This record gives sequence, C-alpha cells and structure tokens, in this order.
Amino acid sequence: MRGPAPAAVAAVAVGGALGCVLRAVVGEVVPAGPTDFPWVIFVVNLVGAVALAALPALGAVRRSSVLAAGLGPGLLGGFTTLSAVSDQTRALLAAEETVTAAAYVGSSLTVGLLAVVAVSAAVGTGPEQDLADEEGDE
Repeated sequence: MRGPAPAAVAAVAVGGALGCVLRAVVGEVVPAGPTDFPWVIFVVNLVGAVALAALPALGAVRRSSVLAAGLGPGLLGGFTTLSAVSDQTRALLAAEETVTAAAYVGSSLTVGLLAVVAVSAAVGTGPEQDLADEEGDE
C-alpha cells in the first residue's frame, strides 16, 4: 500500500500551520465576549468554505496535487474549525444562551452549505466537473 507523497504531507503541514495562525490572528483582532454570537469563527468558517469550494476552479490547483493539498486540507483546513464551533456552542449553553447556541450551530451549517453549493455552481466545481476533469469531456 502506497502512502501520501512526502511533498503533499509537507504542504499540508505548512499550510495547516499558516491557516491556524491566520485564524488566531483574526480572533485576536476581533475579540468576542463569552455570550456573544461567535461572529469571528462563523465568518472564518464561511470564508473557508467558500474558498474550499472555489479552489478547484484554479488551474494551478488542478495541475498540482501538492498545491491542492497545501491550500485545501492545509491552509483552509487549518483556517476553518469545527472544534471551535463545538467549544463556543458548549460555552453558550453553559451560559444558558440556548437560542444563540442553536442559531450559531444551525446558521453555521446552513449558511456554509448554501455558500458551498452556490460557489460550486458558479465556478463549475461540482461532482460533474470533477469527473470531467478526470476523464475529459467526451
């Protein structure tokens, strides 16, 4: 069994580190209170979802699996965060901010999914496009 290429693993590591640092900087620049709606992570995840959906539209990314790994699972994977959403939701529930917690989880999933569907449709990066890229248009 063959594992991932070392260059792709290194690209994910470097991209992931940069993405994590970028998210931390954004969180420091725009702090939020413990019972506020977590807008920073909400926007970070939305921007990351949109960028992930648009990534296959870039010719350089389609031509380089190392670049795709570094930008997708690496940079954008490190930039976005499900664990922060989970922890912020736990904190909101602990502060008895049940409506805000439910709105946060629901809007994070719904808005993120709608954004990915819209961007994929706009740039033609849906499953049909992936298949066409791999097998060519007949």
